[in-house]
Amino acid sequence: MACFITFEGIEGCGKTTQMKILSEHLAEKGFPVVITREPGGCPISLKIRDILLDAVNSNMVPLAELFLYAAARAQHVAEIIHPALDSGKIVLCDRFTDATTAYQGFGRELDITLIEELNRLATGRLQPDVTILIDCPVEIGLGRALSRIDATAGAREERFELESFQFHRKVRAGYLRLAAENPQRFIVIDGNRSMGDVEAAVREAVLPRLSEG
Repeated sequence: MACFITFEGIEGCGKTTQMKILSEHLAEKGFPVVITREPGGCPISLKIRDILLDAVNSNMVPLAELFLYAAARAQHVAEIIHPALDSGKIVLCDRFTDATTAYQGFGRELDITLIEELNRLATGRLQPDVTILIDCPVEIGLGRALSRIDATAGAREERFELESFQFHRKVRAGYLRLAAENPQRFIVIDGNRSMGDVEAAVREAVLPRLSEG
């Protein structure tokens, strides 16, 4: 039974950790699960990710940023997401089209209609069945994200973390607006709660949907 579940939220909200925990739980229950992320998920899209998240590219103009996300997504959907769903798997994805609307639409203030059209073109109109939005204040999320980056030995993917608090507040507000406009798809979970409480809330949100399928 195919199901497409996305995890969204500002930097440092805990979505990546919770997605991995859920994937392990579903695998233990015998569900066929694929986990992936955006930007990335396949070799071509990973190369685009390197460009998008490297702080060296801080002078990238918003429109170029938007087009790079769309290009990475088109490849990712065609190469990874659609084949997995077509084979009946549950796909868990760390960010998807809502991230582009929140970051490039609300954060960068690019035209939302243009973003929606690019999202449709890049995905072939694919939409998540369920979107988990883990919400937390910007100050808390950015603090976590920057601490994680400082502790990482690899590439410092920090171009967005170095944006202003005002930018991230607009992104958070955008996510909450998307959730309010799409209540059937979005499930908002308080990321300020303990990791165990958030994990339990994610399971309570997702498992009934899978049972219905």
